[in-house]
Amino acid sequence: MSNFNFLLFGVYPYIALAICLIGSWARFDLSQYSWKAGSSQMLQPKGMRLASNLFHVGVIFILCGHFVGLLMPEALYHSFITSGQKQVVAMVSGGFFGILCLIGLVMLIQRRLGDPRVRASSSRSDIAILFVLLAQLVLGLLTIIASLGHLDGSVMVLLGTWAQSIVTLQPVKAAGAIETVNVVYKLHVFLGLTLFVLFPFTRLVHIVSAPVWYLGRRYQIVRQKGVKPAMPRPQRPRGYESPVATSGVAAPQPGFAAGKLKDGVN
Repeated sequence: MSNFNFLLFGVYPYIALAICLIGSWARFDLSQYSWKAGSSQMLQPKGMRLASNLFHVGVIFILCGHFVGLLMPEALYHSFITSGQKQVVAMVSGGFFGILCLIGLVMLIQRRLGDPRVRASSSRSDIAILFVLLAQLVLGLLTIIASLGHLDGSVMVLLGTWAQSIVTLQPVKAAGAIETVNVVYKLHVFLGLTLFVLFPFTRLVHIVSAPVWYLGRRYQIVRQKGVKPAMPRPQRPRGYESPVATSGVAAPQPGFAAGKLKDGVN
């Protein structure tokens, strides 16, 4: 096993996890007001709901699939499904939700770059993280194509061994398990670990900010400030005639006494 392979897949995972945890704690402690997703829906709501739903539904199922597929030991699923069958299930479900996620992500990128108001409110990290996610998603879909060459599930077992060895603090075993797999899998794993490094410094932090405390919070009373109704015009008594209509002289202005003008003096 090469030292470079051990560094990338035996040591780097722990470095990435440490940066993610320490960086997230520091950001939450020192800059809580920056802990947000920075939604731009108010700037341009057109197409936002569809794109966001496609992306988030896809990415949630993909993450759950990775978690179950990589961390479930063989002994737990071999009694009812083989490694090859599990790989086929992963390829079909991952491909379906991966395409959904890809469509939503492309729509979000087009909206953020194509709309002037949304682009003006976006930071560099907002745009950069979208392209990193796009690259990771494309690599994930490419692994499905690579998996067509070995439907026996052998590579999936190796990737699962890598993930489980990392969790159980066996970096040498982890690096050895992933050393022989195709480079597209290695790039996918490496970029996935890099997302942990970028996590504390981007809008990705909103992933762990589900507002579950709202369920136990007291109701908020919201009152709308009403518009003061206009004063009704006073009704003139019946039989009243305007001074203009009777004498041809303009009605007296407020602040002046009524009467005839003589030499400019009232």
